[in-house]
Amino acid sequence: MGIFDFLTGEFIDVIEWTDDTRDTMVWRFQREGHEIKYGAKLTVREGQAAVFVHEGQLADVFTPGLYMLETNNMPVMTTLQHWDHGFKSPFKSEIYFVSTTRFNNLKWGTKNPIMLRDPEFGPTRLRAFGTYTVRVTDPGRFLQEIVGTDGEFTMDEISYQIRNIIVQEFSRAIAASGIPVLDMAANTADLGKLVAGAISNTVAEYGLTLPELYVENISLPPAVEKALDKRTSMGLAGDLGAYTQYSAAEAMTTAAANPSGGGMGAGLGVGMGMAMGQQMAGHSQPGPWGARPVEPSQTPPPPPKAEAVWHIAENGQTRGPFSRAAMGRMASAGELTRQSQVWTAGQDGWMQAGDVTELAQLFTVLPPPPPPPM
Repeated sequence: MGIFDFLTGEFIDVIEWTDDTRDTMVWRFQREGHEIKYGAKLTVREGQAAVFVHEGQLADVFTPGLYMLETNNMPVMTTLQHWDHGFKSPFKSEIYFVSTTRFNNLKWGTKNPIMLRDPEFGPTRLRAFGTYTVRVTDPGRFLQEIVGTDGEFTMDEISYQIRNIIVQEFSRAIAASGIPVLDMAANTADLGKLVAGAISNTVAEYGLTLPELYVENISLPPAVEKALDKRTSMGLAGDLGAYTQYSAAEAMTTAAANPSGGGMGAGLGVGMGMAMGQQMAGHSQPGPWGARPVEPSQTPPPPPKAEAVWHIAENGQTRGPFSRAAMGRMASAGELTRQSQVWTAGQDGWMQAGDVTELAQLFTVLPPPPPPPM
């Protein structure tokens, strides 16, 4: 082996990177002390970019293609090295390959509930989670701002920071949107676009972009969900009379299908059947040509008005519901004052107890303070 062949073996002629990890964002080309030969071949594949760092300074950035490392396609490196045209000398430089493909199915979510003021439920909390994608758009800036000298930088090292940015902007956007909680499920796509647009300038400073951001679910606290389920059940019941008849028929069917019920089940079924038969007979009476419908002799009285129940807001928390009698006891004990914030169904937002007609009476019946001792 001649001296020329030995020197040639000390230089690297082919520079490339093939990655199958699916989460590596930046990989530094391993020189292992070898110098890069002037005129070496650089292969940058689709979805990659190659960044040259010379003596700690960002030099050239190469997009996908096949390059011969010469002065005509390395303008910044040539300036740093002060090369003259035709000077063919090996050089030392760090080469970082940056993946510019999309990193998909990344998760984000609210670690703590978001506080907001809903027009129907008042102050409430909610949680949200979803997915997003991220892509490097400026390899040089990404290397300067985030990677530094890390020889192998993965998505996990920056995903936590991006999640924090998403949650912060999501909390701000959803609190300022004014969208009722019950309508948020129908606006998740718009919320995702709104949040992605809000954080685009922030992540652009890192050399990144978020092509997609999805809000998969928005959930309420269990107490609020339970109240919503109860309200839905009442709406489905509709006419209470028809609902009662339906419940009685279901009970008769259940009793008849239970042989172990014995006489009790049979008696219950007969009693319900007779009651339903009498109720149905009241709507018809025999005539000359058979049964004919008649109007009821009396219009049934309307159902009593449901008693209002009240919620009390104190120090950012809510208590209740309380009946009017319970509110009166709290007023007598001094736990409820005219300035206390209260809310009931149908009321437009929180009000002071002294401004609510039904509760203002609780403070007028209290005796005045006793006179001073003689």
